[in-house]
Amino acid sequence: MTTKIPFSDIIKSVKVFLNFHPDSFPIIFSLENHCSIPYQEVMAEQMTSILGSNMYIPSESSLQGQLPSPMSLQGMVVLKGRRPKDTVADGEETDDESDTASDAMSLQEQKSMQEHKPEHKQLPQPVKRAQEIAPQLARLTLFHGTKFRNWDESLSQPLYHMHSFSESKVRHICRGGNHKDWMLYNQSHMSRIYPSGSRVDSSNYNPMVAWSTGSQMVALNFQTSDAHLRLNDGRFRENGGCGYVLKPSTMMMMDFIDQPVSVMLSIRVLSGSCIPKAKGGAEGGCVDPFVKVSVFDVQGDEKGSSTTYTTPAASSNGFFPIWNHDRFVFTVENGTVGMLQLSVWDKTDFIASSSIPVSCLRRGFRSVRLFDANNTQTGPFDFASLLIEVKMKRILEE
Repeated sequence: MTTKIPFSDIIKSVKVFLNFHPDSFPIIFSLENHCSIPYQEVMAEQMTSILGSNMYIPSESSLQGQLPSPMSLQGMVVLKGRRPKDTVADGEETDDESDTASDAMSLQEQKSMQEHKPEHKQLPQPVKRAQEIAPQLARLTLFHGTKFRNWDESLSQPLYHMHSFSESKVRHICRGGNHKDWMLYNQSHMSRIYPSGSRVDSSNYNPMVAWSTGSQMVALNFQTSDAHLRLNDGRFRENGGCGYVLKPSTMMMMDFIDQPVSVMLSIRVLSGSCIPKAKGGAEGGCVDPFVKVSVFDVQGDEKGSSTTYTTPAASSNGFFPIWNHDRFVFTVENGTVGMLQLSVWDKTDFIASSSIPVSCLRRGFRSVRLFDANNTQTGPFDFASLLIEVKMKRILEE
């Protein structure tokens, strides 16, 4: 949550960034638009006047074929909102729609409540008014958000149409056996996932299932540094932290939808180097570091899972701790999206970590750079690292 920020200040900040980084891949604005027509016109005018040539304005002809590639949109701002045929937009699932109840209760609890619900007269539900969209704002919009009904209808829509789902809707769709249909949809369309409204503490959900569907925009609460946000950092560090990672080619193939790549992974933590105190502190006694070795995976089509092993603590040695522990063996069912996370702790205090896509691991002895709680490597963390041995092999189906 933030205090009130003028819309124009945000646009100006993005413009300054693009002035210094003209070759950056496109920045996508997802507008949660509840403004009246006059204010929407002001928003459109501010974006075009402030961003100038950095504002991507799609033509009608460009909406008929394939979506433009990120490479062709370097240095541009792309708008995700509503682009209706007339001035009235149909419904779309939005971030502020309440799905708190479905997140807080299990399916069994909801069923039990229905069974014991006292009979009473059904009250009329308020009619939700369709939102009007200013033509000036619709003209700037590339990605037109639409409400999901079924995959057959979604696949027949133009390629610039896209869906937004809450994390609870992701679980619901995958439990319903529609994981493969969703992967097929994401081969040509865009999907955006956002945290549930029930996360009042700004915690994060596990992004693995959403990634396994091929969803392109999986939003997390960046204000909360936790294991799931560190997974996201490791995923995008694969491409230099530019904000974009090329989707694995296998996820664009029909055959992969039926048979993901499984991997047997073996990790041995040998030693560390220059392990600082928690939060980079300068005072206090020596640390007793130990390493948690975790693999995050997707089991079947619907369930995100994690397996964690822990090394013994190296007593009073942060400069050059030696573990040389037994191997930790993992079976990664979906090697395309699976993630390895190495985190260093001192008692209950988090020190540093590194998250690496399983697809980026290489066999042999490897030095792994460590990053602090903010996913940076500065000051006391400049030279922090682990030495590990990696063994892996692909599991072939019989």
